[in-house]
Amino acid sequence: MKKKMAAVLMVAAMVGTMTGCAGKSANDSGSSAAGTNEPAYTIGISQFAEHGSLENCREGFLKGLEAEGIVEGKNLTVEYKNAAADMGTAGQIADAFVSDQVDLMCGIATPSAQTCYNAAMDAGIPVIFTAVTDPVSAELADQDGAPVGEVTGTSDKLAVDAQLEMIREMLPDAKKLGIMYTTSEVNSVSAIAEYKEAVDKYGFELVTKGISTTADVSLAADDLLSEVDCMTNLTDNTVVASLPTILEKANEKKIPVFGSEIEQVKIGCLAAEGLDYVALGEQTGKMAAQILKGEKKASEMNFETITESELYYNSAVADLLGIKVDEKISGSAVETFDSIETE
Repeated sequence: MKKKMAAVLMVAAMVGTMTGCAGKSANDSGSSAAGTNEPAYTIGISQFAEHGSLENCREGFLKGLEAEGIVEGKNLTVEYKNAAADMGTAGQIADAFVSDQVDLMCGIATPSAQTCYNAAMDAGIPVIFTAVTDPVSAELADQDGAPVGEVTGTSDKLAVDAQLEMIREMLPDAKKLGIMYTTSEVNSVSAIAEYKEAVDKYGFELVTKGISTTADVSLAADDLLSEVDCMTNLTDNTVVASLPTILEKANEKKIPVFGSEIEQVKIGCLAAEGLDYVALGEQTGKMAAQILKGEKKASEMNFETITESELYYNSAVADLLGIKVDEKISGSAVETFDSIETE
């Protein structure tokens, strides 16, 4: 196989902050970092859900800013809030950032990116996003990748062909491939459409199951697992947040589940052709630094994408399910795990 490169934190008060209070934006008030003449910034980070890949994005985002000299606690104040996979909460978070007059909003995952931009467009606050699968379908960019306003960022578009190739090589006899997705997440709807176009090339029949809320996951998983030979997971925020439930049910039936990134493999997916979400966040942070420093406007920067994937593999899952994976395949993994993480 060719190797490819590449507890929910609820907000007690929706206007509360993780790292300090912000009133007027630093740039508007002319404030400076303590003891220096350099400008100080306030940014609002809206993260749609609490799961590993989005945590990695946030970690990388702050690293990217730090690499450009914008350091939390020094010349940067961060307001971080988590929407707990609720669109209404995401909207309230974005409105709070506008009220606080932050210098920039960062939306992590598609729903948070959309709500941030909707709130910010009339307030003159630039928005940067990360972990948005399809910025065009999310109406954050046009067909050429250009921003629709003062909004830009990075995409975590799935490596669908690489994923299907990997699944076929690991499971040469599998016929039906299942995917659960949230019907209201445009990132997931877009990914499902891409899977539908690609599965025939790899000899799979695609079986999908749409859900609306976390409460739907358990029953949907039972239905889907009764029909398929294996499952693959998207970067769907609602589904990922409930992945332990899906994995428990799948393991009982000895049905392998494939992930879309490293954190899903750590907690029990068999393998994934995924992106490095810390690196994706770092890329986003460096773009944000250009905006904050006034070097470029968000509207002057097309969104960016990491186009190549890397294989992550969990040998403990293979042992649990009794699956023999060819060493040529498992040996091409950039990272192999021999245990399953549990909370």
